[in-house]
Amino acid sequence: MAGQQFQYDDSGNTFFYFLTSFVGLIVIPATYYLWPRDQNAEQLRLKSLRRVHGRCLWYRLRHMKSQQSIVPTLKKAALLFGWAIFLFLAYKVSKLDREYQEYNPYEVLHLEAGVSIAEIKKQYRVLSLKHHPDKGGDEAMFMKLAKAYSALTNEEARDNWEKYGNPDGPRVTSFGIALPAWIVDQKNSMLVLLVYGLAFMVILPVVVGTWWYRSIRYSGDQILINTTQLFMHFMYKTPTMNMKRLVMVLTAAFEFDPRSNKEAIIRPTDNIEVPQLIRELGNINVKKKEPPFCYPYSLKARVLLLTHLARMDVSENIEEDQRFVMKKCPALLQEIINVGCQLTMMATSRGGLRAPRLTSIENCMKLSQMVVQGLQEAKSPLLQLPHFEEEHLRYCISKKYKVRTLPDLVSLKDSDRRNMLRFLGEEKYDEVMAVLGSIPYINMETKLQVLDDEDSNNVTAGSIVTVTVTLRRKRMSEMFEKEDAPLPTEETNAEEQGDSKNKTKVWQNKNKGAKKAAKSKKKKLTKKKPVTQQQAKGDKAKHPNGNVAGNDVASASKVEEDDLSDKGSESDEAEGNKDSPSERDEESDKQSDTEVDEIAGDDEEEWEALQQSIQRRERALLETKSKVTHPVYSLYFPEEKQEWWWLYIADRKEQTLVSMPNHVCTLKDTEEVELKFPAPSKTGNYQYSVILRSDSFMGLDQIKPLKLEVHEAKAMMDNHPQWDIPETEEEEDDQEDSDGIEESEEDEEDND
Repeated sequence: MAGQQFQYDDSGNTFFYFLTSFVGLIVIPATYYLWPRDQNAEQLRLKSLRRVHGRCLWYRLRHMKSQQSIVPTLKKAALLFGWAIFLFLAYKVSKLDREYQEYNPYEVLHLEAGVSIAEIKKQYRVLSLKHHPDKGGDEAMFMKLAKAYSALTNEEARDNWEKYGNPDGPRVTSFGIALPAWIVDQKNSMLVLLVYGLAFMVILPVVVGTWWYRSIRYSGDQILINTTQLFMHFMYKTPTMNMKRLVMVLTAAFEFDPRSNKEAIIRPTDNIEVPQLIRELGNINVKKKEPPFCYPYSLKARVLLLTHLARMDVSENIEEDQRFVMKKCPALLQEIINVGCQLTMMATSRGGLRAPRLTSIENCMKLSQMVVQGLQEAKSPLLQLPHFEEEHLRYCISKKYKVRTLPDLVSLKDSDRRNMLRFLGEEKYDEVMAVLGSIPYINMETKLQVLDDEDSNNVTAGSIVTVTVTLRRKRMSEMFEKEDAPLPTEETNAEEQGDSKNKTKVWQNKNKGAKKAAKSKKKKLTKKKPVTQQQAKGDKAKHPNGNVAGNDVASASKVEEDDLSDKGSESDEAEGNKDSPSERDEESDKQSDTEVDEIAGDDEEEWEALQQSIQRRERALLETKSKVTHPVYSLYFPEEKQEWWWLYIADRKEQTLVSMPNHVCTLKDTEEVELKFPAPSKTGNYQYSVILRSDSFMGLDQIKPLKLEVHEAKAMMDNHPQWDIPETEEEEDDQEDSDGIEESEEDEEDND
C-alpha cells in the first residue's frame, strides 16, 4: 500500500499558485464594489437637478466636492496596482515548468508510441552515446534514458509503467504545501515565530476588539446606545413634550459629545462665539441646571440648531459644526419616534406605564420638517420657496388671495398667481414655479378590512384590523392645469366625511338581495301620489290586463302620467301574479338562478383579488426596494435628503397612537402600506384619523377620517353537529376493531 508524505515546496512553484489565487480573490470583488462609478453620470444627474435645486446648500456642496475630491483617483490607482500584481503573478505561474506530469518513456527517447523493439534499441544506443557521462554527457539525462529503455524492454518494468505510471512500481503519495521551505528552516525559526506571534496575538486581537467595542456602542440604526437610553428616560419622564423641551432633548444626544464621538469638536473660539449667539437668540434656557442640558456640548448643539432654524449668519467654524449637527438630526428624531412607539406598546401590553402623548410624537415629525427646511414652527410654509422673504408674505395673505400654504398657491389661477407675485422678476418667477412644480402632493386612499376572517368587513371586538393605504405621488406641476380641483391638505381632509361603506361579502347572507328588492318596492309604492276616487273607479272598470291610464293621458300632466303609468304597471304585475301562480314560480326560479350565478361570479372575483394581494405581499417581502426616491428641495440643509413620509393611525380625541408610525422610504410613484391594530374591546362607534406626514416639507400633511364600528364577537361553538358521534357508531367501530384483532390472531395460529 502506498504511503503518504508531506513536504514543503523547495522550488516555490506551488507558492506562486497560492499567492495568485489569494490576490485574485481580493482584487476582483474589490474592483466590483470599490471602483468609482462613472463621474460623468453623477455630473449629468447634478446638471439635470440644477434648474430646481441649484440654490440648495446641499447641491452647492456636492458640486464643489465632485470637483475637488481626489478619493476616486486614489481608489482607481490602488485597484490598478492590485491588478498589476495579479497579472504579474499569473504570468509568473504560466512560465513555471510542470513538475507533476505523467511519465512517458517514448517522449524521453524521442520516439512515437508503438514502435518496434529494434527501433527502441537503436534510438537508445544513439542517445546513450551522446549523453554518456564518460563522454561529457549529462548524467541525469543518461539516467532518464536508461530508465525509459528499461520501461520499454523489461517486461516487469513495462507492467509497472502500464499499471502505476512508473517503471519502479507504486510510489509514495506526496502532498506539497504551498509555502517555501525557508519558512520552516531552523535558521529562520525565531523570525517566523515572531511574525506569527505579532500577527495572531497582537494585531488580530486589537482589530477584533476595536471592532467589537465600537459595534456594541451603536444600535442597528447607527445610533449610540447611550443616546437611545437618554431618549427613553426623557420620553418616559415627560409624556407631553413641547417643542422647546424636544429641542433640548435632541441636542443632548451623545453624538454631539466629543467624549463619545470623535467627529464632534469643541473649539477654543466657542467660548466667544457661542455666548454671542445666545444673546442674539434670546431665551434658550441657558440657566437650566438639569443634566445633560447644562453641559457645554449640549448647549452648543442647541445654539447651532436654533440658529439654523432662525436662518442666522454664523462664522465659518460655527457653520462647519452646524452642518455636522444638522446631518445628525433626522436620524436622531427618528430614533425618538421609535422610542416613543416602544413606550406606547409597552404601556398598552403591560399597563401601569405612561405612554407618550400623540403631541410628543407629532412634534418630533414637525421638528424634522423644520430642520430640513431651516424654518421655525410659526413661520409660513411659503418661505420654503426661493426668493420669498418675510416682507413678501403680505402680498400672499391679503384678503384678495388668502394664500397661506403651498397647495393654496398652486390652486390659484395663473393670472392671479402672477399678479400676486408681481414683486418677482420673470426669471425669479420661473424659478419659483419650477420649484413649486417639483414639490409632491400625495393622493391617499384607505381600505379597512379584517383579514383572515369570514366576514372581512365586520369589525368585532378584539379583532386585528388592517387598513390598506394606497399612496400615489404626483407633482404639483400636474395641478397647474387643474386649477379648480382642490389639493389634499390637512384641513380639507379633516373635514371630509367617509360616507361610503364597505360592501358585505356575498357568502354571508344569500337572501339579502331579495329582501332589499322587496323593501325598495314597498318604498316606491308608499312614495307614489294618492289616487283619486274617479281614477280608482276608472281602474275597476278596465280589464285586468288593460292599461290604467288609457283615457286620462290627455287631461293629466306629464308628472301624473308617469306616476299613473308606474302604478298601472305595478298593479298589472300584481294581478298577473295572482292569476298565474305557475308563472310566479318560474320567475322566482329564474331569479334564484341568477342570484346563484352572481354569487359564484363574485366569489371567484374575491378569491382572485385575495390571491393577488397575497402574491403582492410575498413579492414585497422578497424585494429590496431602494430608499432613493426624490431629492428634497431644501435651501439650508447641508446634505441631500430623500422624500420620506410617516403614515399612522391616531385617536386625536384621546391623543394616543392607534397604529405605530410606518416610515415610508420607498414612495417613488405608488406605494401600498398596511397598518394593523387591534380593535377596541368594547363595542360602539370610534372615530380615528389616518395621518400622512412628510419628514422634509412643511404644510403637506394630510389627515383623513376613519370610522370604525365595532360589533360583538361571535361566540365560540361548544358543540358542533360534525363533532357528535352516535354511540351506535362508536360501538360498531369498536366491534370492527375487535373482530379484526381476532382474525389476525387466528391467521398467526394457522401460520404457526
